[in-house]
Amino acid sequence: MIELNAGPAAPADLIKDATEGTFMADVVEASNEIPVIVDFWAPWCGPCKTLGPMLEKAVTAAKGAVRMVKVNVDEAQTIAGQLQIQSIPTVYAFYKGQPVDGFQGALPESEIKAFVDRVIAAGGGEAPGDTLNDAVEAADEMLSSGAAVDAAQTFAAILAEDPNHAGAYGGLVRSHIALEDLEQAEAILNGAPAEISESAELEAAHAQLELARQAADAGPVAELTASVQANPDDLQARFDLALALQANGQTDDAVEQLLEVFRRDREWNEGAAKTQLFTIFDALKPNDPVVLNGRRKLSSMIFA
Repeated sequence: MIELNAGPAAPADLIKDATEGTFMADVVEASNEIPVIVDFWAPWCGPCKTLGPMLEKAVTAAKGAVRMVKVNVDEAQTIAGQLQIQSIPTVYAFYKGQPVDGFQGALPESEIKAFVDRVIAAGGGEAPGDTLNDAVEAADEMLSSGAAVDAAQTFAAILAEDPNHAGAYGGLVRSHIALEDLEQAEAILNGAPAEISESAELEAAHAQLELARQAADAGPVAELTASVQANPDDLQARFDLALALQANGQTDDAVEQLLEVFRRDREWNEGAAKTQLFTIFDALKPNDPVVLNGRRKLSSMIFA
C-alpha cells in the first residue's frame, strides 16, 4: 500500500494571522529562514474568500517549504500603505526580508500552485512532489496489470484525503468495472461531488461503464460477422457486430464497423453509430491512436 502522507509534517504555525504589531516578526524576520507568502485581504472582499482557501491549500501541500501570513488590510492600514496595496486580494512573497514575487486578484488553482512553487524555488527549496497524483498513477498501473482490488483500495485511500480528486474518483469507478461490479461502479459515479461531476475523468468513467453494460448483452462475434458478410446492408447486424467486437477488446475493429454504418446511413437509428463512436472515444485517452484515427475518419465523412 502506498503511503500517502509521506514527507515531513507541516509546522503548526504554517499559516497565521498577522497584525501591524507582529508583521516584522511574522513576515520580515521569519522570511530570513523560509519564504513567507502574505495574503492581504478584507472580510468584505468577495474574491478574497475564494483565493484565501486555495492559497492555504497550496501552502499546506508544500509541507513546510513555505509559510503563509494573512493580513486584514482594514486592521493594518499602515502596513498596507507602506507596501502600496491599492486593491485586494494582493499577495506578496518575502524572502530574506524582501518581496520576491506577487500578484493581484484571484487566480485559478493551477496558477496558485505554480506561484507557490516559484516562491519555494526562490528560497532555494524544492517543491514536494504531488503525492496524491503519484498515488493515482501507481493505482492506474495496478489496474492495468489486473490488480483491481489493490487499485480500488488505493483510489479509496486517495479519496479519503481529497474527496474531490477527479482522477481517483474515476479510477475507483474503473476498478469496480474491472471487478464486474457494475452496480457499485454506477453508485460511486452517481455519488460524485458536484464540483467534479463533469470532469474529463468522470466522463470517461461514465463512458466505460456504458460500454461494460453493453458488453454484458453483446452477441457472438463469429455469428454476427457471418450475418454482415451475408448481408452487408444489414446495419443492425453491423452495429451489433461493433458492440460484440468492443466487448471482445477489439476496439479498433469496432470503430471501423461503426464508421461503415455511418458511411452507409448517418441517420440510421437516430444517429446510433455516431453516438456509439463518441462513447468509445470518451472512454479512451484523448491521444489514443484509435481515437485520433477514428475522429479523423469521422470528420472526413461529416464534412465530405
